[in-house]
Formats: sequence, structure tokens, C-alpha cells
Amino acid sequence: MPSTRMIKKARMIIITLLSTYSLTSLANSIKQAPPKICMVLDKGGKDDHSFNESAVNGFNKSLKELAISKDSKFVEPRNDAQIPTFFRNFATSMNCDLIIAIGFNPSDSVPELALKYPNKKFLVVDTNLEEKNKAKNIRSITFQEHDGSFLVGAIAAMKSTSGKVGFIGGMDIPLIHRFETGYTAGAKYINPKIKISTSYVGITPDAWNNPTKAKELALAQYNEGTDVIFQVAANSGQGVFDSAEQMNKKTNHKKQHYAIGVDSNQNWIKPDIIITSMVKRVDNAVFFTIKDFVENKFTSGHTAFGLKDGGVDWAYDQYNKKFYSSSQIKEINSIKEKIINGKITVPDYYEQEKK
Repeated sequence: MPSTRMIKKARMIIITLLSTYSLTSLANSIKQAPPKICMVLDKGGKDDHSFNESAVNGFNKSLKELAISKDSKFVEPRNDAQIPTFFRNFATSMNCDLIIAIGFNPSDSVPELALKYPNKKFLVVDTNLEEKNKAKNIRSITFQEHDGSFLVGAIAAMKSTSGKVGFIGGMDIPLIHRFETGYTAGAKYINPKIKISTSYVGITPDAWNNPTKAKELALAQYNEGTDVIFQVAANSGQGVFDSAEQMNKKTNHKKQHYAIGVDSNQNWIKPDIIITSMVKRVDNAVFFTIKDFVENKFTSGHTAFGLKDGGVDWAYDQYNKKFYSSSQIKEINSIKEKIINGKITVPDYYEQEKK
């Protein structure tokens, strides 16, 4: 029969083993807790069928396919004052592991936050913050918008019968001038004598969410003879589509007015109006950065995506294929290859500003 001393010793061994097992289990559970990903959208909201919606698609794909916390979330700021508050909450009370800023306006809050919380990781989309990346914890992703815009500018000139095309930007900022510069060059590549009208919705972030104003600007251009407009205006761009539809009804479709979408493939929204979209793969920027983070492959620094890697492109699908002949498709893809191979040099507004 075991002695009392032996029983006590056995109890101590069992208690020690159980304690060790509990601590190990706790450590493993903490270690294996899925990361929390938090994202701030730009003005215009998740249902803009454009820039923000593309970001949300990438985020939702991450929730579905990657091992991230179900407490991960994105927010839609209604005014500028909310943006820094959202970011502070993400870094503190919500304790998010990767914090994402979508667009020019939200990205302004990141450098200071990244420096204050060096253990957090950050992604900014559409802004290069490499010079402000003091803690080396920011990944900046931008796109070669001017190259994609050159391509749809060429398409606009091909499809125009009036010799007049238009451009309507959202907020009057250098990024949107980059689109405009590429678009203008592409249109003139096809028709050096083409006339190009340009308008901007506004000078504040509210310009991204004012379809009424964009519609007024588009109607003015269409009434002056423009027959194709490229809109780069987030949710405001819906007003451009509506104006083209209104003009076609007004002329009983005897004269066709068209539009070009941006960021997401918007061809499906009004298939008789939208001849193509300049696609910018914001969804991939978000998804693959989250994937890198989950797989411990996150790196800081700046990356620019373009035509070569599919970061930007023109949208061709079942909704708009009726607009193109086989020879036009061949010409468009030839222009695309020439840009990729450097045979066509697309002017870059950013480089022009440095001079």
C-alpha cells in the first residue's frame, strides 16, 4: 500500500503536469489566435461600384478564404473628422494587427499612427508613403493609372464619331490628373485633332459622392458635342452614366452617348452606355497583402502595379463586346503591348510635376 508521502508526491506531479499542460495550451491558443484586420474606406462608401467596392471585395474574399479573425471589419467614414478616430480605435481598443487605408484621404492619417504604433502593420492603397515610412511598417501600393487611362483614351477616340471626348474627375487632386493626362494622350494617339473637355466635381472629399453634380457636368459636355466621357469619380460617376442614358433618350437614340467606367469593371451597370472600364485591381492589393500578413510574409515598402501584371487593364466581357470589331480588339491589344514593351511612352503627371 503506497505511503502518504508517495501519494502527496504523485499528486504534486499530476498538478505540475496539469499546470504545464494548461499553460502550454493557453500559450498555443494565444499564439494561434487569427489576426484581426481592420480597414478604413474612402468617401463614396462600399456601394460605389468602383474603388471602395473593389477594396471591400478583396476584404470579403480574405474573410472567406484566409485564417483571419471574424472580428475583422471595415468602416465607411461619413466625414473627415471620423477618419483619425477610426484609426486610433483600430490601433488601441480594437487592437487590430493589420490596418488598411483605402484611398488618398484616409492615407493621410497613417504616417503618424504607424510611427506611434511600430508593432502594427499598415497598408495604404493609392498613395506612396515610402518617404514617410519611418518605422518601416507601412506597405504602399499604387497603380500605373496613366497607362490604363491611355488605353481607354485610345478606345474613346476610336468610338467617338464627333471628334469630341470628355473626362470628369471626382476630387481635383494630382492622382486624378494622372488619369486625365494618360487619357488625353491616348485619345490623341488615335486622333491628334480630337477635342477633349475636362471637368472636376470638387476640391474636397465630398466630390467622390456627388452624382448630381457629376451628372450636371456630363450633360454640359454631352450638349457641347462630346459623345464619350471617361469618369474617374467614385460614386459620383453614377451621375455620368445617368446623363448619357438621359441624352440617348432625348435624341431617341439617333445619336449615341457613351461613358467609360473606372476601378471596378462597371460594364454591367448600364451595358448600352458603358463601352469599357479602366480596371484597377484594388481587390488584389487588399487580398494579397492580407494573405502575406497571415503567412508571415508581410514586407513594407512601395509597389506599383500596371498593365504588365494586370494591376490595371481595360475591361472586355459579355456586356461590352458588341461595341468592338475584331480589328479594333487587335488594335487595342497592340497598343497595350506597345505600352508594356516601352514602344509607347505614356506621359505621367507625377513626373511632369517634378519638372
